[in-house]
Order: sequence, then structure tokens, then C-alpha cells
Amino acid sequence: MNKETKLRIHNITAIAALKFGSEAWVLKKREEQRLEAAQMKFLRHLLVITKLDKEMNQCIRGKTGAQNIVKEIKQHQVKWPQHVQRMDTNRIPKQVLQYKPKGRRNIE
Repeated sequence: MNKETKLRIHNITAIAALKFGSEAWVLKKREEQRLEAAQMKFLRHLLVITKLDKEMNQCIRGKTGAQNIVKEIKQHQVKWPQHVQRMDTNRIPKQVLQYKPKGRRNIE
């Protein structure tokens, strides 16, 4: 299987799995590091590069044309509220975003 086909499969499966549900995430530094590590593990395996080869992450991303997964997630999070605002009012994400509770809280 050639590199382009492997990259297309990677973009369809691995990136989608890593980004699933990321609209509501609040990423901490450790979580960002783990996401980047997972992405680099996929890319290293794709190019048959081991850690012993001591290839820098930027070089691997350059060879594959992949963007940093954390940057992709943050861009996706910025676009999500705009996407929800364009939805019909009967859609659940828009209803959740616009929800205002009625009444007062019972504090005892």
C-alpha cells in the first residue's frame, strides 16, 4: 500500500477517532501531550520510523503533510458555536446552547 493511501486512511479513521466529541473538551496540557503522542505514533507507524531513528516530530509532519492534532481540535472548537447558531431551533444542540432554567434554586 502506498503512502498516499495510508495517509487517506489515517485521516479518515485515526484523526476522526481522536477528534470525536472534541467540541466540548477543555484540554489540559497533559491531555494535549497525549493527543500529540497518539498522532505521532500513528504517523511514525505509517512511515515505518521508530523512535530509535530520532526523527523530529516536525520532520514527520512535514513528510506526511499532517497538521498538529491539538491545533485542529482548537480550530474545530472555535467553529462549533458558529455552526450551532446556524442550526434550526428544533435541533438539540441549539436548544441546549440557548437553554435558560426557570424558577429559583432551592437552597437549604
